[in-house]
Amino acid sequence: MELELRHLRILCAIAEAGSVGRAASILGYSQPAVSTQLSRIEGYFGRLLFERSASGVEPTPFGAEVLAQAHDLLTRAERIGRRRNDPAGRETLRLAATNTPILPGMAMRLQSMLPEVALTVSSVYATSDIVDLLESAAIDAAIAADYPGRELEHSAAISHRGVVTEPVFVALPATHRLRHRTELSLDELADEAWFLTPDDGAGWPGVFYSACRVAGFAPVVVHEFLGDRLQLQRMIAEGIGITVVQATTKPIAGVVIKPLVGTPLWCRYVLVWRREGSAANAAETLYMAAVEAYRELIGRATHFQSWAERIYRVF
Repeated sequence: MELELRHLRILCAIAEAGSVGRAASILGYSQPAVSTQLSRIEGYFGRLLFERSASGVEPTPFGAEVLAQAHDLLTRAERIGRRRNDPAGRETLRLAATNTPILPGMAMRLQSMLPEVALTVSSVYATSDIVDLLESAAIDAAIAADYPGRELEHSAAISHRGVVTEPVFVALPATHRLRHRTELSLDELADEAWFLTPDDGAGWPGVFYSACRVAGFAPVVVHEFLGDRLQLQRMIAEGIGITVVQATTKPIAGVVIKPLVGTPLWCRYVLVWRREGSAANAAETLYMAAVEAYRELIGRATHFQSWAERIYRVF
């Protein structure tokens, strides 16, 4: 037999899964088929690559050497493959992001910070979907979200770094009875109709309902909404409901944004990337682009600046 990239992928899958059966399930093959391929590959090398036991498999010393080179070759092959769709032959970096205003400024900065990279951007709402896409190598990096006490979980193939942990504010109609208040208690909004985005696989909207329980109420009317944020603000301006928003959200005419007393809700934005591939070497640049984009958002959000000044004075 001739050794092919698909054989190397099988070896890496077996090593990562820790068993032939689990690797077969991940690859979508039958266990006998993967066992046969492993036997043929070991026959090619003339030595065992894995030690078998009742609990699974472990690479032999020789197998570990082969796996290290296999990972390197697969990474190089992936990089070569990504160049095929770019006329200039640049390496492609596939960036995704959850619902965050950080993305536009970050993408703009990356175009100048990484001119040798062809950047593609996609919107993925659920953080759980972002992790799945990273695990399957469908994307290279992303901005995801998690919450204090519910930190992001992923395999060792992925790395993450917090960009910012920000308070969650609330958006109200500019005609709202509490519009003149500097900040609002969550329990004062118990009778309101709420717009809430759906399950993001990272803890939302569970953290919102938990905060409401602590405040002594359960929302009576909830509209599930996932779509055009401008359209959502227009509905708020019309008095159809209120919603929690990111602290740097820019309100339209007819909408006011207020912080919550005691800051009962926080959200963390996280840079997540694959340890292998184009994002690995660019991780620091990705992080700096995200941080700078967020700083620019703060500079435009006077309601956030006012809140921060009050907090800093207190502490």
